Amino acid sequence: MHESVHKHAQCDALIARRNLLTHPFYQAWSNGTLPVEALKTYAREYGAFIAGVGLGWERAGWSDIAAVEDGHARVWERTFAASLGTSVGEPQIPEVAALIEAEGELFAERATAMGALYAFEAQQPYTAQSKLKGLKEHYSDLPAVCGTYFEMHESDFDEPAMLAEGMAALSAEEQAQAIAACERMSCALWDALSGIHARYGGESACAMG
Repeated sequence: MHESVHKHAQCDALIARRNLLTHPFYQAWSNGTLPVEALKTYAREYGAFIAGVGLGWERAGWSDIAAVEDGHARVWERTFAASLGTSVGEPQIPEVAALIEAEGELFAERATAMGALYAFEAQQPYTAQSKLKGLKEHYSDLPAVCGTYFEMHESDFDEPAMLAEGMAALSAEEQAQAIAACERMSCALWDALSGIHARYGGESACAMG
């Protein structure tokens, strides 16, 4: 399915205000100025969020995708985290803990799960491309398998398209809930990166709006 098909305009506008590609943490990664220790912290902390993505898909009504995402979480653990000498654990950074809390709350209902997932999945192909480029150009000393998870997602435009189509079929009330969930998740994702980056002298930068 082509990436331009089945966009969700209201959610896309909210995501654009906190486009993760513009976050200083990902920009530093892309430019090779992020310390490897920061990548290690990211793998350990953010991996807790990745581990819960399958539950969101399950709640949204796609059990088959949920199983795939659970497998992807294991890939994150066994390749990305392991390559950096760490493992996924309970978040120690408050902003990441807040992201995990939001994930649990938003993934509790079908409509909010769709909106929250869309905030993440609509951005993932682009952030995966950026992170892969950064790894290859600036972190070539790391094991090649470090980028496996991102290689699996750099062209995955089908999942956000499915979510957009699913949200379009919701009732007006449910759509409003999904849009609000998308906004909350967009904020939580941005703030989680800010919390990690701050540990290494990085600035969060202000999101628009």
